[in-house]
Amino acid sequence: MNIQNSDETPTVTPDTRIGIALGSGSARGWSHIGVLRALEEIGIVPGIVTGCSVGSLVGAAYASQRLDELENWVLGLTWKDILALMDVSLLEGGLIHGDKIIQYAQSLMGGIDIQDLPLKFAAVATDLHTGREVWLREGSVLDSIRASAALPGLFSPFETNGQWLVDGGLVDPVPVSLCRAMGAEIVIAVNLNGGLVGKHLQRNTRKPPVQKKRDPPKDNDLWSRISSQITTSFSEQKEAMLSQMLGRSRSGPGVFEVMASSINIMQDRVTRSRMAGDPPEITLTPRLAHLGLMEFDQAEMAIEEGRACVERMRPQLDQYLSLN
Repeated sequence: MNIQNSDETPTVTPDTRIGIALGSGSARGWSHIGVLRALEEIGIVPGIVTGCSVGSLVGAAYASQRLDELENWVLGLTWKDILALMDVSLLEGGLIHGDKIIQYAQSLMGGIDIQDLPLKFAAVATDLHTGREVWLREGSVLDSIRASAALPGLFSPFETNGQWLVDGGLVDPVPVSLCRAMGAEIVIAVNLNGGLVGKHLQRNTRKPPVQKKRDPPKDNDLWSRISSQITTSFSEQKEAMLSQMLGRSRSGPGVFEVMASSINIMQDRVTRSRMAGDPPEITLTPRLAHLGLMEFDQAEMAIEEGRACVERMRPQLDQYLSLN
């Protein structure tokens, strides 16, 4: 790879021989940010980026040189923010429509097309009708993210060109083969699905959060008090309902946690099969099996573990890349 020296911090030009395949994994996907940061710091900048599900979001931000903006946003996410992003829609093929999340992605990347990105980028999705793997290598970056991250049962499927597309993790959770098809000679895979089977059910035994009692309104006007009570009650009920669905307010698993465990079993098996048939040169595996499906507010921990997994593999990275 080519390092340009200057008075500033050295910048590393992308190496088009190297591809990075960012795997699916919901909230664990923020670790991709730490992986990319740590690789850059040791002089490795992949010229080819592929992503599946949350990996497509982080990969697109990286390929469009907007990783700083994404990192700042995710580090500021709170549990309340996550609830606010959930536009529940039971009639459109998923519990969440996904418009609010895409609105953020729109503000981050605008109307950029994949072919106009500074780095080669592609995402993987699944054709809901045929079950075939779909490689999204051109067209709208936003559409590619929306399709690749449409987790069945959670997010509504995405329709484009007569196809209904869902999460690429159903067929290729870590898109190594797509990296190779785009010209990568050395593929670094980031697998977020290792050691996950059963973890969500085992970890979901924490006590429900204590709800703080809200102070009554000081305004003595009867209507103000009634209005405030209705608003407060509705807000609390909505939060309680979503918390139960997410498995955060009781000892048993919520709907999303059951769904997550089922999908983890499937993706673990698919990942093993795909990577056995087309093994990457280097596999990075962040240790985040304890992190729940929707714990997107734990970004700092996930990013740090992404950095840590690169450090653990530093000898292998140095050895392999020095020989090529």
